[in-house]
Amino acid sequence: MLFNSHEFIFVFVPVALAGFFLIARLGARLAAAWLCLASLFFYGWWNPRYVALLVASTALNYVVGRAIGFRVAHGRAREARRILIGGIAIDLVVLGYFKYAGFFVQTANDVLHTDVVVSIVLPLGISFFTFTQISFLVDAYRGRVPRYDPVHYALFVTYFPHLIAGPILHHGEMIPQFERPSTYRFAYENISVGLTIFFIGLFKKVVLADGIGAQVAPIFDAPAAGVQLTFLEAWVGALCFAFQLYFDFSGYSDMAIGVSRLFGITLPLNFHSPYKAANIREFWRRWHMTLSRFLRDYLYIPLGGSRVAVPRRYVNIMITMLLGGLWHGAGWTFVVWGGLHGIYLVVNHAWQALRRRLGQDRPRVRSRARHALRSS
Repeated sequence: MLFNSHEFIFVFVPVALAGFFLIARLGARLAAAWLCLASLFFYGWWNPRYVALLVASTALNYVVGRAIGFRVAHGRAREARRILIGGIAIDLVVLGYFKYAGFFVQTANDVLHTDVVVSIVLPLGISFFTFTQISFLVDAYRGRVPRYDPVHYALFVTYFPHLIAGPILHHGEMIPQFERPSTYRFAYENISVGLTIFFIGLFKKVVLADGIGAQVAPIFDAPAAGVQLTFLEAWVGALCFAFQLYFDFSGYSDMAIGVSRLFGITLPLNFHSPYKAANIREFWRRWHMTLSRFLRDYLYIPLGGSRVAVPRRYVNIMITMLLGGLWHGAGWTFVVWGGLHGIYLVVNHAWQALRRRLGQDRPRVRSRARHALRSS
């Protein structure tokens, strides 16, 4: 069920919304349970077989997280660490099987000249709910999960607005909202704000992304059809694809934020005009912001982040971006894409470090210029 489908806009959302606030009169936990069941129905609309996978993943990670939290609270850090490693390993094995098994088999076929066929249907949103739960397990080990409510945790993982295209949620910003009594009270302001953001996202997706996409497909299909593209046509295709990708992904994120606000729940911003970025570092602070946050907090910083020597810092950046590229898709093109962005980030870090050593740090230059203008 897509966000821009008639079934979603005119049937699912009104029924889920009405049921949520009507049941909230009987109790907040009942309303949270209703929204969780509605989210499972939304997920099952695509393929009912994988509802069991989502439920099993949610239950397993809740039990593992609670076991980790219990041992950390009682000073049994070594046991908690072993459980943490086991829980993350299970999550990654499941993700690897569904998302990357075909990629690895195809790579082996290419290298060994074999013809092994693997047909695995990728479960909807598995990357999003897997990363969401890995961060929960890590924070449980760090002692940052104050409460373990099964209903709120299940809603946090299955919450339908984020299942298709994110954003990647964090328990620390979502579960407190599920615990807040005001979330379960109907507010016209939330409806107004939510519908506005949703229809902005819908416009991005249906009018801009899909409209631009109609121009992209013929250009990208031309080489396979034996059509020679001109210089201008090739550049038009490349630029149109960049904007199609942005408006499609940003539109879905806006629709997720908007429909979530209807329920009085605020999702994190996922895009902030990334094509206005002045450099590649700023770009990654604006593009898929929740993924950038996850990679920073749960991969880059644990690897040592910027606290280590410069060469090791650059290695950490490359590892983070290579894995970030592979997260986007199971293919060598995504690995190369991640590697290129890693190189761009390393070059940018090195360039900024050189500017600082030469006394040409840009923020300082700008501040001096502003001071001079104000003084004149």
